Parts: sequence; structure tokens; C-alpha cells
Amino acid sequence: MKNKKIIPAIIAKSQKEFEEKINKVKDFVDIIQLDFMDGKFVPNSSINFDFKIPSSDCVFEAHLMIQDPLKWVEKYYKKVDTILIHFESCKNPKKVIDIVKKKGKRIGFVLNPETPIDSIQNFLDDINQVLIMTVNPGFYGSPFLPEMIDKIKKLRKKCPNLDIEVDGGITDKTIGLVNEAGANLFVSGSYIVKSDNIKKAIDNLDTIIGE
Repeated sequence: MKNKKIIPAIIAKSQKEFEEKINKVKDFVDIIQLDFMDGKFVPNSSINFDFKIPSSDCVFEAHLMIQDPLKWVEKYYKKVDTILIHFESCKNPKKVIDIVKKKGKRIGFVLNPETPIDSIQNFLDDINQVLIMTVNPGFYGSPFLPEMIDKIKKLRKKCPNLDIEVDGGITDKTIGLVNEAGANLFVSGSYIVKSDNIKKAIDNLDTIIGE
């Protein structure tokens, strides 16, 4: 199994909020996920401005919940390390993979709850990770969908060495389920970012997954 990591998710409406949230979590984690939403692909908007990432030792992944991911990639790819693109927004998945890789970035596909694993079967050898949405995307605090457990198990059985990430409703009540199913990267938004004690919240999750 790959290394297990807890990854806070950042949603922000302004540069000020963006920096405040990153600065709250950056000392306790290695990876931070930035959630980009255009108000079209999902019914919310986030980091819809010319963002500047504050200094830290973290690596950043961009979760693109947007209709035109390649336009975003061309403009902002230098600012992040991993680019996670919803498979549902890809007109030409192979082209997307090639463009992101040529820019020297890690590439992952994101699957909404209704999108089956089989839809990305032909691309699994060419990508670095898969993010399985365990909620319908677009908001902090959406309810966890337990039926996604089998999807994680199926992908782990198919790809023993792939980074499998989960995002949505990940709390101290649900992280054990996705950990046992085979996920190794765990994105948590409101449970971490809205906590009164961020270090304690992250430590709680780490303890459950055995890190």
C-alpha cells in the first residue's frame, strides 16, 4: 500500500480567505488540496480569482470542478504539483493526460459518484492517481455516500499500487471505512478546516488510519 496522507481541502471566495485557511493547516500536513469551482460544473464557486499561494513546505493539488479544465491548466499549472480533473469534464481524456504530463505535473482523474470505475479503465496505466468522490461535489459538509465503498475496493483490487484518494464527508466517523476499502489519500474539508483545534482533528484522523 502507498503512504497514507490526510489532505485538507481549501474552498475560498477571496485571496484573504484563501491565505487564512492555508495558513491554518500548513504546519500539520504535507499536502493541501485547492478546490476550484466555476459555478457551472458544480453549483458553487471557489478560488475563482487570480490566486497567490502563500509560502509553505506543502505540496499542492488542484481539484478542478470546472467545465474547461485545459484552459485552467494553461494558465495556472505552474502553481501546483498535482492536477485532478473530473473525468466527466474531459472531451479527450488522452489529450488531457498528455498536456498535463508535458508540463511536468502529476495527473489524476476524479470520478463523481455516478461515474463507474470502468469508464477510466483504458487510462489507469497513464495517470498518477484517482480521486473517488464520496459525496456529490460542490460544497463543504455534504453527506457521505457509503455505496462508494465498493467502488474503492474494486479500484484497489484492480490497481494495487495506484494512489487512491477519497473526498467528501471524510470525518472521524467515515475515514475508517474508506481506509479499510483501500484508499490511501484522504481529503477532509469542513472536519479539519472548521475545527476549533486543527492539529487535534488531523491527529484524530491519522490515528484512525494507523499513521
